[in-house]
Amino acid sequence: MLGVIVNTLTVLIGSSIGLLFKKGINEKFSSAVMVAIGACTLYIGIDGLSSGDNVLITIISMVIGAVIGTLIDIDRQINKVGDYFKNKFKSSGSTFTQGFVTGSLLFCVGAMTITGSLASGITGDNSTIYAKSLLDLVSSMMLSSALGVGVMAASIFVFIFQSALVLLSGYIAPFLSSGVIGEITCVGSVIVLLLGLNIIGIGKFKVANFLPAILFSPFVYYLFEFFKGSF
Repeated sequence: MLGVIVNTLTVLIGSSIGLLFKKGINEKFSSAVMVAIGACTLYIGIDGLSSGDNVLITIISMVIGAVIGTLIDIDRQINKVGDYFKNKFKSSGSTFTQGFVTGSLLFCVGAMTITGSLASGITGDNSTIYAKSLLDLVSSMMLSSALGVGVMAASIFVFIFQSALVLLSGYIAPFLSSGVIGEITCVGSVIVLLLGLNIIGIGKFKVANFLPAILFSPFVYYLFEFFKGSF
């Protein structure tokens, strides 16, 4: 759990530094920072697309995830959580919930989150999470300077999500082969791409509604492997 605690603290520290800079940044520079963050997020998404070996797995997982996520309306649920923390933080900022949702997705959707948390829980190796923590330190700094204190609140989601992965690592690790992790990474990268488009302002996608695609991608992968071995 040490890695999770360190990662949570880096988000808190980075957000705090970003909030200090936010006070002296006018709207013109804030908008430029958002475009920079969005462009980097797009790069991260594009970089991870090559992790998967079968584009059909990605397509099917995304379609199933979109249907399930839209039925549940995960985006609305996460926004409700963001509004809850907004009231707790007594924030009047219009971007609080956006910062919370964007930060939660950016810090938790990715291969380093999954592989790092599993390694931490199974072998006690926190090196991947420490590397991710450095990235999150910079990302949270930039993001909070544009979107405010909501990014700091996202540290709560980071702690809960990664703690769950660490605690469950012993149960789920046997099912996560290198092939499965590759497909999960690819699906997660598509979701990160959508997030990047939102940050830049090109789209207004309900990105959280696609999150079930990450959970379904291992099942789709093994379904393909079953049929491959049967014929």
